This record gives sequence, C-alpha cells and structure tokens, in this order.
Amino acid sequence: MSQVLTSAPGANSRRRLWRFAQGLLTLALTLSGLLLITFLLSALSPVDRVLQIVGEHASASTYNQVKHQLGLDQSLTLQFRDYVVRLMHGDLGTASSTGQPVLHDLLTAFPATLELATLAVVIGAALGVTLGILCARFHGSKLDIGVRFITLLGNSVPIFWLGLLMLLLFYARLQWSAGPGRLDDIFQYTVEPKTGFALIDTTLSGDPGAFRNAIAHLILPVALLSYYSLASITRLTRSACLSELNKEYITLARAKGAGEMHILLRNVLPNISGTLLTVIALAYTSMLEGAVLTETVFSWPGIGRYLTSALFAGDTTAIMGGTLLIGVCFVLINNLTDLLVRLLDPRVR
Repeated sequence: MSQVLTSAPGANSRRRLWRFAQGLLTLALTLSGLLLITFLLSALSPVDRVLQIVGEHASASTYNQVKHQLGLDQSLTLQFRDYVVRLMHGDLGTASSTGQPVLHDLLTAFPATLELATLAVVIGAALGVTLGILCARFHGSKLDIGVRFITLLGNSVPIFWLGLLMLLLFYARLQWSAGPGRLDDIFQYTVEPKTGFALIDTTLSGDPGAFRNAIAHLILPVALLSYYSLASITRLTRSACLSELNKEYITLARAKGAGEMHILLRNVLPNISGTLLTVIALAYTSMLEGAVLTETVFSWPGIGRYLTSALFAGDTTAIMGGTLLIGVCFVLINNLTDLLVRLLDPRVR
C-alpha cells in the first residue's frame, strides 16, 4: 500500500511532463506545417517575383541575375531551406510594393490591428456574456426575443455595408464621430509612434487633444467589430446556460432555495467558462485575421489593409509574411486557450 502511495505522485508528474511534451510537439508540427503551406502558396503563385523587381523591359541577363540572387533558380527543397534559415534570422524579405523589409512593415501595421481587435473583443465579450446570461434568465421574454433578433442581424448583415452606413450616418451626416484613419492630420505628424498603439502614443505625447482624437477615431470601428463578436458570444452563452439549467445539480440548487440569478452566476457560469473562453478566443483570432474589410472601410492602417494593398500589387513576399504572422497568432492563441481551459475546468484535465 505504501509503495502505491509513494509511486502515485511520481506517475502523475511523468504524465504531466508527457502531456507538456506532447503539446510542444504538436505546436512545433503545426508551425512547421504552416511554414510549408505558406512557402508552397508563394512558390506556386503565378506572379513572377523577378519580373516585379526588374520590370517588363529588362534584359534576359538582368532577369537571370536577379533570379539567381533571389535563389529562385534552385529546387523547391533548397528554397524552403533558405526560407526557414532567413526566418530564423528575422528576415521575411523585402516588400516590392513598399520597398521596405516585410518585418518592418508588419511591426508598423500589426499594432493597429491588435489595438482594434483587443478593444473590440473586450467590449464584445463583456456585453455578450452579460446579455447571454440575461436571455437565459428571462428565457422567452421580450428581452430574450429582442436580443436574439439583434444578434441574428449581427451574423447576417455584411460588415462592410454596415461600416459604410455608420460612416455615412455618424460621421458625414450627424458628425458625431471622427472619420476614417487613426488620427486627424493635425495630430498625425505631431504624435511620435513609439509603440504603434494610438492610445498609448497619444498618452505619452502629453497632448489631451490627441488622446481624445484617437478615441474618437476608434469608436466606430471598435463598435462595429464589437457588435459582430457580441452576436456569436451572446448566442452561445445563452444556449450554454439553458443547457446547464436542465441538469440535476441545478434542480438541487433550486430545491435549496437559491435564486435563478444566483444559480446562473455561481453555478452555471463557472461550468461553462471553458466553452466561453474558447469562443472568445476564436472571435479574437477571427478579428486579427478577418478585419480586412473593416480596416479598408475605415482606412485603418492595420495588417488587413496592408495585406489588401499587397494583394492588389501582387506582392507575394508581403502576402507570405503577413499570412505567416496571422497564422502564428492563430496557432499560439488557440494553444494558450487550450491551456487556460485545462486550468479552469478540471473535467478537461
């Protein structure tokens, strides 16, 4: 009996270590697969990268020289090896559309998307979970029906169309909000972009007017993205709460005299926290990778707009770098979410 008790902690430690090693291996394989797919999409693209650099009227010798410098005259295996080696040194290539290193462009554009998506998912998650709990509490009421109708519209109306309507109404007609972009021209060249986040940079500048202007420019795009994330989070919170309310432990809590709202907050919400965390993480990653139309409508200089410009210019190097960055964010956020779900929910462990 004593041998079993003494060996149990060691066995548990080995199992946890094995699961951790499995997680790291899965993460490494996923990132390797992402690198391979990104490289193949670029290598098999019909766009001629050499022709983009030398132009259509370049001589054959110039064309072949540039092709050799880029390593495009080698086999795909050697090209992929060189691509991985350059990535390990932080070299994503040079964007032909901007003439800047792709890494520099991404570090400039990504903070704008990160700021927009983070604010939107925080507001959308807070409102979505609250409305979902209220809909479950007052199931079948006018509040429930009204919220379900609004969230249904959020998943049905095209985001670019709603963004244009918001600009037309609140900016052009009523003039309640600032227009496209992150800052007005008067602040655009006076605020030093130290971090890339408009709210932080305007705060560090010490100019209250610039900070208020940054908030004014954030209101419409954040409200639009928050609405779309709120729609899915509200519906899932409502359905998860209603599913839990039919279980036996809820009947026992009611028999002890607990109120419905107390049951929802103290019993139901902790049990669905893993599910909610997963949905919120998916909403966040979808904003990081899918805010292209929103950034285009509001002229937001983020990663979505950068990729759109690179796509129209046929800049495969910039497209490959941006796609890789978004894919890495997606993989890391999903793995972090799985880890948090395991910590929050002992049933998963």
